[in-house]
Amino acid sequence: MCGRPARAANRFLVQESVSDEFAEKFAARMAAEKVGRGTEDGVTVGPLIDDKAREGVAALVRDATDRGARVVAGGAAVGDIGYFYARTVLTDVPTDAKLMQEEIFGPVAPITTFSDHDEALRMANDTRFGLVAYAFTRDLTRALEVSEALEFGMVGINQGIVSNPAAPFGGVKHSGFGREGGPEGIEEYLSVKYVGVAPSR
Repeated sequence: MCGRPARAANRFLVQESVSDEFAEKFAARMAAEKVGRGTEDGVTVGPLIDDKAREGVAALVRDATDRGARVVAGGAAVGDIGYFYARTVLTDVPTDAKLMQEEIFGPVAPITTFSDHDEALRMANDTRFGLVAYAFTRDLTRALEVSEALEFGMVGINQGIVSNPAAPFGGVKHSGFGREGGPEGIEEYLSVKYVGVAPSR
């Protein structure tokens, strides 16, 4: 993948009781990814679009670490040629770090923790963006409550992919308006006309 798609998770909010285990396993998985040219066998992480994009990602990571975040995996550019950046996992990311408020568009996963349901929702909604959110839980009632409370145009429950050509795609807040895909997407291209005809006499 080059950089990351817009619907990729930008922030990871993890319940504090499982955060260490989650970060350790996630970092091991990310560290195992092979960074390089897409024409090479086994490569799973390609370059960013240009040097400006790579430096933008690096600047967000530096800002987070300067504020106390800890690098668990990656955290640096890769190689002297091309615009490669290692798959990066950060923990203890403070909520005032820029990458908690910006769209990263790079292979960086900032992890911060929450203690309870209400705090998680407050943290998740504390962004000017609202394209997609993901929630993982074994509790169906909680899944429905979270889906309704999240201020995003799309919500994935227990899955990391929500795109479906039969479903409406789009966000709220600064992530746009309107929808594409599904019946709602077709309606964006239609114009409703009302015609009133006098009854026959």
